[in-house]
Amino acid sequence: MAITRIQSGDRMSQAVVHGGMVYTAGQVAQNAKGGTVAEQTTDILNAIDGLLSEAGTDKSNLLTATIWISDISTFAEMNSVWDAWVSKGNAPTRACVESNLAHPDFTVEIAVTAVVG
Repeated sequence: MAITRIQSGDRMSQAVVHGGMVYTAGQVAQNAKGGTVAEQTTDILNAIDGLLSEAGTDKSNLLTATIWISDISTFAEMNSVWDAWVSKGNAPTRACVESNLAHPDFTVEIAVTAVVG
């Protein structure tokens, strides 16, 4: 089976397509670094939309999502953006945990898995 790597670098790919599935790396807010949780979540979800599109799918085909937030007290703020974005009737399974992220300017990180097609 073929493997397609999207936005691949020396360390990692931003997404990998294999066996009818797309797996994204954890996405952080490249265009909203240091912004509010809502701004970072919006930026991340826009990036995920782009990766899913490049893989030939969209958020209506999400299977699972993992979300890391640096401060659990911002859970509701992140959810307000997530709830407006997620495809109605197609909510994936999801885990959300509080975690230290790679850089203090990043407060949210999201990775998803979706069916291609």
